Amino acid sequence: MKFKIQTEVLKKWLDIVNHATASITTTPILENILLKVNFNNIVLTSNNLEMAIEYMISDNIHIDTEWSFCVPSKLFTSYISLVQDDEITVELLSDDSIKVSTWSWKLKIKWIEASEFPLIPNIREEISLNLSWKIIKNSIDKTLFSSAEWNIRPTLAGLYVNIKWNEVIFASTDSFRLSEYKTILNEPVPINFSQIIPSKTASQIKSILNDNDEVKIVSWDNQIAFLSGNIKIYSRLLNGKFPDYSTFFPTTFSTKAEVNRIDLMWALKKINLVSRENNYSIKMSLSSSRWIELETSETQIWEWDVTLVWAVEWEDNVVWINSTYFLEVLWVIGTSHINISFESPLSPILIAPTPDPEKEDKAHSFKHIIMPLKI
Repeated sequence: MKFKIQTEVLKKWLDIVNHATASITTTPILENILLKVNFNNIVLTSNNLEMAIEYMISDNIHIDTEWSFCVPSKLFTSYISLVQDDEITVELLSDDSIKVSTWSWKLKIKWIEASEFPLIPNIREEISLNLSWKIIKNSIDKTLFSSAEWNIRPTLAGLYVNIKWNEVIFASTDSFRLSEYKTILNEPVPINFSQIIPSKTASQIKSILNDNDEVKIVSWDNQIAFLSGNIKIYSRLLNGKFPDYSTFFPTTFSTKAEVNRIDLMWALKKINLVSRENNYSIKMSLSSSRWIELETSETQIWEWDVTLVWAVEWEDNVVWINSTYFLEVLWVIGTSHINISFESPLSPILIAPTPDPEKEDKAHSFKHIIMPLKI
């Protein structure tokens, strides 16, 4: 077996498939990648048993014979990343090794039988639909940050995806905060889809595909696959029922404020330097005299407070809030101003983008709640 490939193409391969390579595992074969060399293409596969990636290349390669084998991902990738020559040759040797070479470099690596690599389940299109990758990526960006850690709440360690007729809804919660991002489709999809995608999978897939890609989503037997061009991303789905969160969002308020998002972000970045000594707890005081004060409790080193000019409506109020949670939601909102609304110091705090009349977007909506701290 022997094939030649452009160095930059191989680097791109490895960068993609390594998203699903296990780094620390009790199953050593998962630290490898599988190369299936066919006469007209090469397929690289990684699999950590939670997620798997297949990437097929058929351009800019020259193949002599077919073969399949596994190589250590870390060593192979590290070597290829240092190669500066334009073309690489991979050749199977008779001593159970492969030779990776250029005109100035040469490396021998022991290969492993392809039969030892875990199989990827065959796709069965029990549920199938097509979506723009831009919709998927935007939905992940708006909700991933508020999902739970796996070791704390396994059922909540994912993104709830509900697709029905002309709505695509992504939601996440770690029980202290809740995000929902909704997209209205131009063309309805004739299928209902309701599943929980692991956060780790969502985090990886949003960085792999391109915004212009059309993605086919296929689901079967607690599995899901994202298919686009030469890339196939497989993942397990999370078992369990996502909370019926629709009633969690408050509908009545005694205090409402509108603020410049960037001004608030800078204030929170500064206050976080102090609030971290108190588990990021800060007090937010809102006055109908059109100002809001953010302050920390006094620590062993210092205390901090800032007053911002906001548009505050209705009652004066005081609430304690986690400053890191507050800052994280501001990162994912794209408008210049945001709305903050709540009923009482112990009520959920609703945060939403302030609509921009010049950039009205009825196809997308985002809302987020943070539970206040009890001080």
